[in-house]
Amino acid sequence: MQGRRVAITGIGALARCGIGAEHFWQGLLAPAPEGSRAIEDFDPQPWFDNPKQARRTDRFAQFALAAAEMALTQAGAITAPSTRCGVIFGTGVGGLATLEDQIMTFHEKGPRRVSPFLVPMMMSNAGAASISMRHGWQGPCETTVTACAAGTHAIANAARLISSGRCDAVITGSSEAAMTPVGMQGFTNMTALSTSGVSRPFDARRDGFVMAEGAGALILEDWDTAIARGATILAEFLGGASTADAHHITAPAPGGSGAVSCMQLALEEAGLQPSDIAQINAHGTSTSLNDAAEADAIAQVFGLPGPPVTSTKGVTGHALGAAGSLEAVAVVQSILTGVIPPTAGYGEPDPALATIDIVTEARTWVPGPTMSNSFGFGGHNGSLIISPA
Repeated sequence: MQGRRVAITGIGALARCGIGAEHFWQGLLAPAPEGSRAIEDFDPQPWFDNPKQARRTDRFAQFALAAAEMALTQAGAITAPSTRCGVIFGTGVGGLATLEDQIMTFHEKGPRRVSPFLVPMMMSNAGAASISMRHGWQGPCETTVTACAAGTHAIANAARLISSGRCDAVITGSSEAAMTPVGMQGFTNMTALSTSGVSRPFDARRDGFVMAEGAGALILEDWDTAIARGATILAEFLGGASTADAHHITAPAPGGSGAVSCMQLALEEAGLQPSDIAQINAHGTSTSLNDAAEADAIAQVFGLPGPPVTSTKGVTGHALGAAGSLEAVAVVQSILTGVIPPTAGYGEPDPALATIDIVTEARTWVPGPTMSNSFGFGGHNGSLIISPA
């Protein structure tokens, strides 16, 4: 990126496969969980001062606060002035659980019983606002809402605040908790969800995605500021991009044309060539159209077989707006450990897909620049490039 270098100094994650970045990473290397990808053992209380405060915070914002706290703990004390510290956090849906609950209350108990906390709990910016208030960060505080690309877009937007000189530190990432009865039924009725209950990215047997919830958070800092305060730099953000398919509200553009331009622009911003990319963390949702379009796009940009490609959604399921930030955390962990996580669920190549190099078992590698892709309903495309520090 032009401007100041962007360091990553802290990460946090919550997913069905693990709470905390290390547990999350170990979960990505283990067999995929069976059944629901809801985080069944999440207790919000440790992240709040009292039970009342937790009850007045929607689950998606609880996740956001927890992930941000984990990332800040790892990053250590941020010394920049509060007005130069920002929060850019994404979500695809926001407080759907609160909205559903209060609609039922309205119909069953009457309008006067609707909670006065409905609006502040359901609003999509509640996660970012809560993080800002918790830590007293008074710089830009914004929410990116671009469906399944929200996390990836939020991170790129945050990096530009650092690169441009507006902020010295930004808490970024995304969270989602949309596994509500109506939310699940909506995705079921549009035939987006797997009928087998198994996430099989790029596999010939794929039949839809497995719904998930969770959150990922990263601390981005100006490189020189981080060095001056003695921070441990985990990785470096090199560039990102955002494009639109302008094609269909749910289906990707045929041949992945929007994804192609997005990846090319990310490479351009990072100052890299396709041959410089050492790994791709694919969007890889396990849906028929998305996986085909992404495989075609990767082949067009990188050639065949291209760099190793993994989709962590085989383990995590698809956490919608939280997916991109969880995958960015996975990329950082992959760089730190020298291991590319496997694409769980993949076992039968699809002859109709471009023959990209899909990682089927944990693979050691020499860490290098890694691209992470996210493609959302509405035709939103996002790509990030993260490199070893």
